[in-house]
Amino acid sequence: MRLADRVAVVTGAGSGMGRAIAALFASEGARVVAAEWNAAALKQVVDEVTYAGGVITGVEGNVAIEADCDRIIESAIQAFGRLDVLCNNAGVMDTNQAVGELTNEMWERVLGINLNGPMFLSRKAVPIMVAQGSGSIVNTASLAGLGGGAAGVAYTVSKHGLIGLTRNTAFVYGPEGVRCNAIAAGAVETNIMASIDPTKMDPKASARYGTWYAAIPGQLKATDIAQLALFLASDESKMINGAIIPADAGWSAA
Repeated sequence: MRLADRVAVVTGAGSGMGRAIAALFASEGARVVAAEWNAAALKQVVDEVTYAGGVITGVEGNVAIEADCDRIIESAIQAFGRLDVLCNNAGVMDTNQAVGELTNEMWERVLGINLNGPMFLSRKAVPIMVAQGSGSIVNTASLAGLGGGAAGVAYTVSKHGLIGLTRNTAFVYGPEGVRCNAIAAGAVETNIMASIDPTKMDPKASARYGTWYAAIPGQLKATDIAQLALFLASDESKMINGAIIPADAGWSAA
């Protein structure tokens, strides 16, 4: 098994990519700490993984809240005594607002979950990993973190920031055995759009983004992202650090 006896925290584990990552990691021998704000979804993934024979514990929390992030990491230490992998996967979309139409509420919500959360969790996890002399952080970024035409300004900035967090963490802590990489996901079949009200999508900006969306070569499955996360979490990628890896079916080649 590729993650035998490793302890992995996965945020946004109740659905989509996070759920697929939690299930795959458990099947590969990891002891999984599944973090999710939705209690019903959290119970489902814990029950599902347990039924399949995996080892998993659930922690309810909102990654935009620092105290919840601290509790998520502390739960891993309390339950399993160490932390080997952190998957910062939880995320929300915006409503395609460009900067001229952006509201403070949207800005704060999206950056709180998509950027502050990974920072809070990484800040808590890195000292533990440094003390162990090893650890892998896998951030779920987006093609929106590599360009400007995939989403609104709040989501775009959050993913650009997450890529900066990834590279800085990798550079600073790599000599101490801690790796940090990001997956720049393209179009993936998940329920992330359920995090927004579709009636509030900005029509003008959405039309502009549509010129780029026309080049989508195909959608990925959540399991496709999970397979890449598994590789980055495992020793198979031990010499990969600070990488931003597109998983987009070739969309970024357009």
